Amino acid sequence: MKKNMGGVDKLIRLILAGIFIVLYFSGVIQGTLGIVLLVLASIFVLTSSISSCPLYLPFGINTIAKEKK
Repeated sequence: MKKNMGGVDKLIRLILAGIFIVLYFSGVIQGTLGIVLLVLASIFVLTSSISSCPLYLPFGINTIAKEKK
């Protein structure tokens, strides 16, 4: 899969995933919303680790910074 995520995008996703996980395990968010946020957190971690977001492909989004020449 082609890489289409830049460093800032990956960092934001990892921070959000961490927040969702802390909120769930501290008991602030429970039930269905908690499960949905845990699934979303796992998707954020996975897409950050492979530097590719499948939802970006159809829209042609690429957040990787272009090199200056």
